[in-house]
Amino acid sequence: METGTSIDKNGYEGIKNGSWFSQFRNGCNPWMARYVYGLIFLLANLLAWALRDYGRGALTEMRKFKNCKEGGECLGTEGVLRVSLGCFLFYFIMFLSTVGTSKTQSSRDKWHSGWWFAKLFMWLGLTIFPFLLPSSIIQLYGEIAHFGAGVFLLIQLISIISFITWLNECFQAQKDAERCHVHVMLLATTAYTVCILGVILMYIWYVPDPSCLLNIFFITWTLFLIQLMTSISLHPKINAGFLTPALMGLYIVFICWCAIRSEPVGETCNRKAEGSSRTDWLTIISFVVALLAMVIATFSTGVDSQCFQFRKDENHEEDEIPYGYGFFHFVFATGAMYFAMLLVGWNIHHSMKKWTIDVGWTSTWVRIVNEWLAVGVYSKLTKTNPLLPVFDTVCNV
Repeated sequence: METGTSIDKNGYEGIKNGSWFSQFRNGCNPWMARYVYGLIFLLANLLAWALRDYGRGALTEMRKFKNCKEGGECLGTEGVLRVSLGCFLFYFIMFLSTVGTSKTQSSRDKWHSGWWFAKLFMWLGLTIFPFLLPSSIIQLYGEIAHFGAGVFLLIQLISIISFITWLNECFQAQKDAERCHVHVMLLATTAYTVCILGVILMYIWYVPDPSCLLNIFFITWTLFLIQLMTSISLHPKINAGFLTPALMGLYIVFICWCAIRSEPVGETCNRKAEGSSRTDWLTIISFVVALLAMVIATFSTGVDSQCFQFRKDENHEEDEIPYGYGFFHFVFATGAMYFAMLLVGWNIHHSMKKWTIDVGWTSTWVRIVNEWLAVGVYSKLTKTNPLLPVFDTVCNV
């Protein structure tokens, strides 16, 4: 079995401070490992999509699995769930085997960063294993995946709020306060302008008729939430400034836009969806971008374990691991459930069209609730100002 070449402390420091290419050239190390895990996650996404949209071509091979019932229960929505379950099991096993790792050069650090042939066979075996399970177990996993995907969205939300708070604190920590203040105001003004422009465009695109009351409610309520976050942030007892509510405004406007776009094709209030009902290059490009964005979001959230520390610790030891391995794999495990929900539209009992992702009324309401939850979490953390450092990382630019 492959254990990877041993790297001393000086070697680890050189890899850490080296180029992106050097992280791969120097063999097994935690910085290279995270990209490999991200690649495995992307391959699982592509396999799930292929089974959903083009699985009929593999129908003959699927008939070999007795639990697939002539191949029908291993394709489409169930095919997505089976691939998702295999991906979840892989990352959950990695989570259990690496959680609590604190030092480089330890056995669990070497397992996380090396043994790639063993882990490749383990991933392939766990990907095939769900196709041997009966449909009832897969349906049960699909129900559990709703909860796991919700956990992923919550982790991602806290990570985004952490980044926005970190960015605001970095600007405030600059030595040239006056010049920094001008930069903050320019950035905040730009963010608010984009928010207003986004709201106006949503009214134009998604409210073609006064009878579109639900879309009017979604957009108007988003505008109200931006005003609410700004009012809370500027309250004399909080005084958090304009930047954080402006950036949070951008985030919730984006979520609202995604929610309305998730409305099913054929709705009279969603002309954009009607225009994209046929499969063209724009539809394909949109699907690919959405898929890559989901993988990148999972990757970036996974390496952001510091935002969940309950205290700041600026005294890092030389042999301390660069990121939380257990947290990294846990995010990917919940991300496996999340990509399944996106590919089936959060409804395991309905089929999706080719080249579509996260479409359906369930998807719309999941995003709307996520938007409201984002504002609630931000407002709570802003009001209880002493808790903000819980989700901060050290500003080290």
